[in-house]
Amino acid sequence: MNTAHGHGYRITENARLDARNTFGVRARAPMLVEATDTAALPELFGYAMLRAPDTLVLGGGSNLLFAGDAPGAVLALETRQIALLEDDGHTALVRADAGVAWHDFVLWTLGHGLAGLENLALIPGTVGAAPIQNIGAYGVEVRESVQTVAAFDRTTGTFVRLAASDCAFAYRDSLFKQVPDRYVVTAVEFRLSRTFQPRLGYAGIEDELRAMGVEGAPRAAQVAEAVIRIRRRKLPDPTVLGNAGSFFKNPIVPATQAEALLAGHPGMPLFRGAGDDTRKLSAAWLIDQCGWKGHRDGDAGVSADHALVLVNHGQASGQDLLALARRIAASVQARFGVAIEPEPRLVGARW
Repeated sequence: MNTAHGHGYRITENARLDARNTFGVRARAPMLVEATDTAALPELFGYAMLRAPDTLVLGGGSNLLFAGDAPGAVLALETRQIALLEDDGHTALVRADAGVAWHDFVLWTLGHGLAGLENLALIPGTVGAAPIQNIGAYGVEVRESVQTVAAFDRTTGTFVRLAASDCAFAYRDSLFKQVPDRYVVTAVEFRLSRTFQPRLGYAGIEDELRAMGVEGAPRAAQVAEAVIRIRRRKLPDPTVLGNAGSFFKNPIVPATQAEALLAGHPGMPLFRGAGDDTRKLSAAWLIDQCGWKGHRDGDAGVSADHALVLVNHGQASGQDLLALARRIAASVQARFGVAIEPEPRLVGARW
């Protein structure tokens, strides 16, 4: 590997990406660019290789599957500053660089007496990836707290600021995901509250709080701890067992289809969709009903604790994991007539 340094960045040719994806699968990139200063982005995107549409912007590598080598250059933002921009005693505006680890940021906000992100504790990845995926967990989505997304527009070569209303946020979706070759998220500004209003409607949180001995109204940090405890029990640690968290999105179906399925499967979890005419199904339940929990094909498998989590037991390739995911989706389609789709981005393959 040849490495070159410039002002605010480092370039490595023929770089290994094994340690840069939480599945831990083997992959390489013809060029890895690590940017420590976003001011270098206009210069970097002046290089022909980075202007190519197959350039991959890589965060924590927790929401992608390398089904092959990266076809083009890979850019990783290594900027990690957090700043309190405004604070009127009721709400505060906090700016976090794209390279900040998401869970570290959540803990920072709690440590500064700010509420709003506690239900999103322990989600892997970076702040920069959060709005792209519109990450969500335990009844909360990050779009509820995002005020502005700062980004570099590759088409114009300029830095832009996008209000949350311009980001086309939807369930596990956003403008940045819809046009992946245009924006590089450089920082996110969050509007957070000094007054904590707990969101405890998601199954399991109140039970966990009781198990923790919390009586009465919990503090934000206690809700975060409950979420952390639940996630650690359900989801394997990617540093021990390679995984990318939940692999499939919960499918959204017409309400009529959902009601018909519920009639045949009375125990099926069912949630309201974006409107009265749609319902959200539990992909984990559908997969579990098809008998996949704990399944293993060589080193590619499904977690024994959570049917939604694909795992790498050691030497599985991205193609091995993708093949297993396709078999799982096909079985759900055959039994329930419901299509499920992967949550992580696929590199080197199409779904």
